[in-house]
Amino acid sequence: MKKTVPYGSFPSPIHTSLFVKGARSYDQPVICGEEIYFLETRPEDEGRTVIVRVDHAGRCVDVTGDPFTVRTHAHEYGGGAYAVGRDGVYFSHGRDNRIYELRKGASPTPLTREFDVYFADLRVDDTRSRIIAVMEDHRGDGEAVSSLVSIPLCGDTRGLPETLVSGADFYSSPRISPDGKKLAYLSWNHPMMPWDETTLTCADFDEAGRIVASRVLAGGAGESIFQPEFSPDGALYFVSDRSNWWNLYRMEGDAVVALAPMEAEFGLPQWVFGMSTYGFLGRDTLLCTYSRANRSYLATLDLRTLILTTHDVPYDVISDVAASERHAVFLGGSTRQPTALVHFSLDTSSCTTLVAPPPLPFAKEHLSVPEAISYPTANGQLAHAFFYPPTNAEYEGPDAKRPPLLVISHGGPTSAATPKFKLAIQFFTNRGFAVLDVNYRGSTGYGRAYRDALLGVWGIADVEDCVYGARALVERGLVDGDRLIIRGGSAGGYTTLCTLTFHDVFRAGASFYGISDAEALAQETHKFESRYMDRLMGPYPEMKAVYEARSPIHFAERLSAPTIFFQGTADKVVPVNQAERMVDALKKNGIPVAYVLYEGEGHGFIRAENITHSLAAELYFYARIFNFPYREEDPNLSIFNLGD
Repeated sequence: MKKTVPYGSFPSPIHTSLFVKGARSYDQPVICGEEIYFLETRPEDEGRTVIVRVDHAGRCVDVTGDPFTVRTHAHEYGGGAYAVGRDGVYFSHGRDNRIYELRKGASPTPLTREFDVYFADLRVDDTRSRIIAVMEDHRGDGEAVSSLVSIPLCGDTRGLPETLVSGADFYSSPRISPDGKKLAYLSWNHPMMPWDETTLTCADFDEAGRIVASRVLAGGAGESIFQPEFSPDGALYFVSDRSNWWNLYRMEGDAVVALAPMEAEFGLPQWVFGMSTYGFLGRDTLLCTYSRANRSYLATLDLRTLILTTHDVPYDVISDVAASERHAVFLGGSTRQPTALVHFSLDTSSCTTLVAPPPLPFAKEHLSVPEAISYPTANGQLAHAFFYPPTNAEYEGPDAKRPPLLVISHGGPTSAATPKFKLAIQFFTNRGFAVLDVNYRGSTGYGRAYRDALLGVWGIADVEDCVYGARALVERGLVDGDRLIIRGGSAGGYTTLCTLTFHDVFRAGASFYGISDAEALAQETHKFESRYMDRLMGPYPEMKAVYEARSPIHFAERLSAPTIFFQGTADKVVPVNQAERMVDALKKNGIPVAYVLYEGEGHGFIRAENITHSLAAELYFYARIFNFPYREEDPNLSIFNLGD
């Protein structure tokens, strides 16, 4: 028999300390021969990222020790920060941006010099003893310059980058053919983002490894190419959204051949370098993951018959596929199980967990299972979301009451909410909140047309979809219409602030490094996103009036809902002043407001103490605003304009 307590204050075993103990995350596995490598980020060690090797006995061995953190700041979001070759491991150190070489039995030694450049998407060209990488050069005046470079591993020019390809605004995904004679890569130019329009080029090397000829194979206007790869027999594969869906293709001579056409996504928005959704299990089989409505599936494709076989695996979200001759690894998680590093055997078609977070220290009956829902939104269109009901194995709310609703607007905005296990969501549902994780128009996972539905209307369509989603749940009697909350980070923070400013539906909100001034963002942000807004709102300054009309900072007097702001001092994507101007305006207007500034944190918090504090502070803020009991540790939070 469950005990009855007020919604929002259920006693919970999901303590903030779990966000430290079980918060290590895994990323970008690599297979080199029989060895498996992956990245592990450790919040308890100031967010340091370590290369880990899985030995033949299944034991995990750190490859990079303190003080090294494997990270690149290219595009600010990084990715592709290490590579494994025949003679060693090569990685970008996030604290000095140099590439280091680590040979077996030795300590890391600097390969590149210490100057103002970032490297990403590292690939080892063993035949010529060099690294091929994307280089982002910040040494000149004005915008950073991107290029593809080779970095010799020996000789008089060791460690000195030599330009292979330049001229485009952006490059990614350099891939070397098995015979070492060709290089495939992606490029794109302002104002496009990689999910808008990219070009796939294949170039020839001469004997010295210089580019001597190149030709465009695919891409261009209205087509996004993702993850080019050479198969073991030298054929070039890639993902394209030319059919409205990111599907698999192969070059056959000059022809582009669709391999498994279907209304599903085999690609992802390239926010970071080094993303992978497929790999080759020898010459005849391709292992891949695809998604429908942002639920993942694992499949093998017979490259001779083009028959796609989907495997029954216990994972709802799959990413970072790396494959070798007869086996592969990927990251897999489910609605009730955190993401783990998983091994797949082609011989048995079975999966085995290699590395996983510690077991959850509470019964799974405490976990809320998301339901995929769709609902009508403005102009008769459909929006999508995952709904999490409040769930606790021991407590429930009063029959006559409905739970508060926490609406989440994801970042990007070209990104997506997925059903993967998120302890932060369970932190709230286990205390008696309902959660709606919204995939507003513009989200990925539903085809290009849905993704493009946000173009020109950012700050309007996304906001409408959050408002309509909350109202739909109120109308169904699932949540309390007087206790609607919205939260979001980065672009999701912008959606949150627009919703609170331009609509009178939500009673409180939380902005994590959110955008309040679209005009300032267009003028101040980093190169990768500096023209992103051209597509989302219109070119600046030609559309200056639109930017002003959709910037909450210019209408702060209309924001009447209590709001808490979280920000990092080192954020280069959304500077501190974006939050502080809103906080000052709300203070002046007499609206309850709280502001938490974390020293040294960037665009997203990685230090354990800040991750745990932000959760406690957010819950405390809601408890004070809605007057329900707060049972956690005191976050020492000051809330201005809240009478006690």
